[in-house]
Amino acid sequence: MALLRAGSAEYRWSVDPREIARIWTGGCIIRARLLPTIMQAFGRDLSLPNLLLDGDIAAQLTQTEPGWRRAVETAVKLGIAVPALSASLAYFDSYHTAVLPQNLTQAQRDYFGAHTYQRTDGQPGHMIHSDWAALIEMAAAGNKL
Repeated sequence: MALLRAGSAEYRWSVDPREIARIWTGGCIIRARLLPTIMQAFGRDLSLPNLLLDGDIAAQLTQTEPGWRRAVETAVKLGIAVPALSASLAYFDSYHTAVLPQNLTQAQRDYFGAHTYQRTDGQPGHMIHSDWAALIEMAAAGNKL
């Protein structure tokens, strides 16, 4: 739904996410029991930016999260590919986690291209650039950063 909403905004499709969920309930491929809940979420707030922000959906995901994690863990241990389940779990984790691997990506972008980054302990919106070569030299020499 987030991708459809982004595409709709980019290409001015005027897509109604509640209507998409309603149409999918009669589909032959997507017949998830969650579709009525999705319809209700967008019925409560048509401008909902992400389904994870809806109280009912967030509660359902929180309740089923341990089983979801066990299912992905078991599949990985058995060498069974579950790309949709594992990617969805990674998306869920990244959506409600403050410190992510993307923070490292921002630092790398700053190192290679001086793109700046925002420190997690700094002022919101305050972008900085670090002299990464000097910091690496300091660390290699055993100095505390």
